[in-house]
Amino acid sequence: MSFLEIFAFLLDGFKISLLIFAVTLLCGAPLGLPIAFCSMSRFKPIRFITKVFVWIIRGVPLMLQIFIIYYVPSLLFGLDIWKRVNLYFTTGNQLSYAGSVIAVLIAFIINYACYFSEIYRGGIESISKGQYEAGYVLGLSKNQVFKNIVLKQVIKRIVPPMSNEIITLIKDTALANCIMVGEIIYKANVLAADKALIWPLFFTGVFYLVFVGLLTIVLGKVEKNLNYFRS
Repeated sequence: MSFLEIFAFLLDGFKISLLIFAVTLLCGAPLGLPIAFCSMSRFKPIRFITKVFVWIIRGVPLMLQIFIIYYVPSLLFGLDIWKRVNLYFTTGNQLSYAGSVIAVLIAFIINYACYFSEIYRGGIESISKGQYEAGYVLGLSKNQVFKNIVLKQVIKRIVPPMSNEIITLIKDTALANCIMVGEIIYKANVLAADKALIWPLFFTGVFYLVFVGLLTIVLGKVEKNLNYFRS
């Protein structure tokens, strides 16, 4: 195979990596907010259950969570739902891995939503009570205080840790390889097994480095634009 053919083959895998990255970010980031509010709830049972759930998700390796979501329905209930989805999308002699991708997305969204929730919680709780009280003195409602005074400060404070999690996310997409999802590392392993080519496995690092570099630039500009409060 020529270099261009290998590059195109790896690029197809990286598209799957980008798909996992994008869907996880678009779904996990908003989902983290209600989880954060539940973990700060004054209703103790909700707060306790949420904190335990977040503790479990953050404490168990993401790869194991992928295995649980992919294999447990079959082991406990005899439901090969993901394999059925794979077969449903099979075209000709080529087996689809749509079901595997869905299982990976569920694991990633839940995992990162919990991590994002802790970032949100930390950002909200870092705002002093005096700022809330000052807003109330000015005649603002609780929602107005949060929207006009607290929220902007919270966003600024959570951007750096969120940036780290987002950069980690693109690298974690390689874990999808554990259930045979055709992301870029899987594609490189195919080349190693079928063509005895090892260098594409190392070349995958170039894809990650370029994308992480672009993310770093974009997130750096976002952080700079949000520099309306100086401590």
